Amino acid sequence: MSTNEPSSEHAGRTVLVTGAGGGIGGDYVAAFAAAGANVVATDVAGAADAGTALADKVSSAGAGKVVFVTADVTSDADWETVVATAGAEFGGIDALVNNAAIYQGLRTKSPLTELTNESWDRVLTVNVRGTWQAIKAVTPAMRARGGGRIVSISSTVARMGAPGFAHYVASKAAVDGLTRAAARELGADAITVNGVAPGLVSDAASRTLNTGDYIAAAAKGRALGREMTPDDLVGAVMWLASPSSGFVTGQTVVVDGGGVFT
Repeated sequence: MSTNEPSSEHAGRTVLVTGAGGGIGGDYVAAFAAAGANVVATDVAGAADAGTALADKVSSAGAGKVVFVTADVTSDADWETVVATAGAEFGGIDALVNNAAIYQGLRTKSPLTELTNESWDRVLTVNVRGTWQAIKAVTPAMRARGGGRIVSISSTVARMGAPGFAHYVASKAAVDGLTRAAARELGADAITVNGVAPGLVSDAASRTLNTGDYIAAAAKGRALGREMTPDDLVGAVMWLASPSSGFVTGQTVVVDGGGVFT
């Protein structure tokens, strides 16, 4: 879990985190709760046990309360349930972290000439359409609050390109474009929309798809010269979800230790 210091800026706010059954999503949940935010954590049914256990553990340890809701980000009906739960439990939604995506589930890398239509559609549906559906679902609740913060997780591969998973690369480039479009549309409602583009994180998900040598090479190519951990992302995500970032919108912040400069 994150070791970041609590921030009173988040105290009493309500943050919705998708893909929060574990991994980096779990780190976001723990960090927001430790900072005093109430968190609605969502993930698919297969992660329900882990998500519920995480919610119980974090709620007992943190200043904020965590509620886990089983939800598929591509289901409008599930989104109705998530938004209703946030309203019933905490009175609304102040921030959304769009973390859900297919990455570890790719299992292996494949040349673009060997990708199937089915695998392409599956990745784009979850990573892009699911992100859009999340934004669409929370917007009325944020308007009712007088504004809000939306943070979508992108990737540096959208800028660099990367062999072996063209569908994932394309999906993250689309998330960057969606971030800009949504920022233009929702600015009048005092809703900011930004992205965070991590470099290659050294965690279980990355090790599923990449060799140790590949991860080490990525670390060597950074200005800071080390492997990236999930905790390296938490600060940027929390800032973009906070009141302090109120005049920042339509941006995608690269967090990768100086591997990619924009």
